[in-house]
Amino acid sequence: MGWFSKSDDGFFLSTVVPNGEGARIERYLGLANGEAIIGANIFRDMFSSVRDVVGGRAGGYERGLASAREAALKDMIAAAREMGADGVVGIDFDYEVLGETNGMMMVAVSGTAVKMA
Repeated sequence: MGWFSKSDDGFFLSTVVPNGEGARIERYLGLANGEAIIGANIFRDMFSSVRDVVGGRAGGYERGLASAREAALKDMIAAAREMGADGVVGIDFDYEVLGETNGMMMVAVSGTAVKMA
C-alpha cells in the first residue's frame, strides 16, 4: 500500500490511495494539512558546521526535523478528524527553508481526509 502506510489509534495514514487490497475508502472528505516551523539556534548551527567539515550526521538538526515532521503530521490528523475522517491518503511531505538568513525550516504535510469503509 505504499512506502508509508500505517494505522495508528484506529486512524489510517498512507502516501498512496488504496486500490482495494485491504483498506477501502468509503468517502472522500477534502484536503487536510498541517505545518510546523523550527528555528535553527546558534549552537546547533555551530556544531552542524563542524560536522560538515569532519563528516558525520547533524543529530541536533535531525532531531529537530523529526520533531517538526511529527508535529505537522499530528496537526494534519487533527484537521482531518475535525472533518469526521478516520484516515488520510495521498499524503505528501514538503520541506522549505525560511527566513532572511535561512534560519528556519518549515515542514508541511497534506493529504486527502477520508472515511474508511
